[in-house]
Amino acid sequence: MIGPNNGRAGASHPRRATREQSMRDYSAVRQSTDAICSPLETEDFVVQTAEFASPPKWHMAHTTWFFETFILEHYEPGYQPFNEHFKVLFNSYYQLVGEQHPRPQRGALSRPSIDRVREYRVAVDDRVTTLIQSAPDDVWQQIAPRLQIGLHHEQQHQELLYMDIKYNLAQNPMGPRYAPTVPKPSAVAPELRWQHIDGGLVEVGYLPGSSSSDFCFDFCFDNETPRHKVHLRPFQLASRCVTAGEYLEFMDDGGYDTPNLWLSDGWATVCEQGWRAPLYWQRRNDEWQRFSLRGWQGFHADMPVVHVSFYEADAFARWAGKRLPTEFEWEHAATDQPIDGNFVDGGLLDPLPARGGDLSQLFGDVWELTASPYTPYPGYAPLPGALGEYNGKFMSNQTVLRGGSCVTPRSHVRSTYRNFFYPDQRWAFQGFRLASDG
Repeated sequence: MIGPNNGRAGASHPRRATREQSMRDYSAVRQSTDAICSPLETEDFVVQTAEFASPPKWHMAHTTWFFETFILEHYEPGYQPFNEHFKVLFNSYYQLVGEQHPRPQRGALSRPSIDRVREYRVAVDDRVTTLIQSAPDDVWQQIAPRLQIGLHHEQQHQELLYMDIKYNLAQNPMGPRYAPTVPKPSAVAPELRWQHIDGGLVEVGYLPGSSSSDFCFDFCFDNETPRHKVHLRPFQLASRCVTAGEYLEFMDDGGYDTPNLWLSDGWATVCEQGWRAPLYWQRRNDEWQRFSLRGWQGFHADMPVVHVSFYEADAFARWAGKRLPTEFEWEHAATDQPIDGNFVDGGLLDPLPARGGDLSQLFGDVWELTASPYTPYPGYAPLPGALGEYNGKFMSNQTVLRGGSCVTPRSHVRSTYRNFFYPDQRWAFQGFRLASDG
């Protein structure tokens, strides 16, 4: 995911981060990753319990590899690699950079040790900091947009760290906690209402200069561009996300046993995977409980349902006589809303019941599944070279999610931000709200 360039990835905006601001942003993001990993035991750093997940140690090294590969290797005078083997071990999917260690085997890497990876992070941080301070102005103008990409890339991996840590710990019969327990939320979800939204010809996509955050200034990823017009019919959007209690009604009404509620691929997945409930739900002592980053928790009916796939959200919507919103309906509704919600910055690490208001929970709590396939906008073109592999080559067979979650950094989110996952994936902190025509 790369910043725009007159509708393409990697362009500069009128407001470019200064070296001083870049230093602060770089330090803050890198320290946040270290803080996420600080509660882990040494053994936790190498665990990989599914092919789609990665060990925490790999995330720490890969985000460092990104800065070494795309900044130091190109701009540091007299560049020498920290370790020549790391170029392969911690390359994720950049074919034009070179070979990659197979993703399913990341958990087999007992070496380098976590201590060595920490040394790698410190060494690269020192070298990047020196480069920010000393690069000639013309070189700094080339480094700055790459640095912004790297910072937002690391924020993405911070969320992936929470996702993977939770998934890994959930496979342990001991039910270990990542973080201490906190009091359960006492709020009750407000009654669901419907907000009518006029259609018409509307503009979607990132608008340069629209960012209100000082973090990386006017950054956006290339898949948010170019800005363009779409025609929307009038529609209604639910005032909040679907709750766990509402989803339980779907389950109790035979939702997982009724094939005509499901897309064909969705029903095949239900049968193959044996789905009977959202990920991390389990019947314990005749009651539903769910696994969280704070261990096993009691069922809370008013919290938004989380860790459901696109297939499950689509089936629920059909059961309810509604549908999922398109990503453009969601963006049009969210454009003028404040980016305020339950993000990772609050430290809760769990969704909260909705507050009142015409449209609540648009940002934070859960990524909201939409009905839209992840495809390029009209006129989209990726950057040439390896950085062009960030987004464009994934624009097939995935669905778009919007709004951020309880483990997303607040500074990482915009109303135009397009997240994407495969329709059967559930380990992201994702939920949904309903929509209808008219």
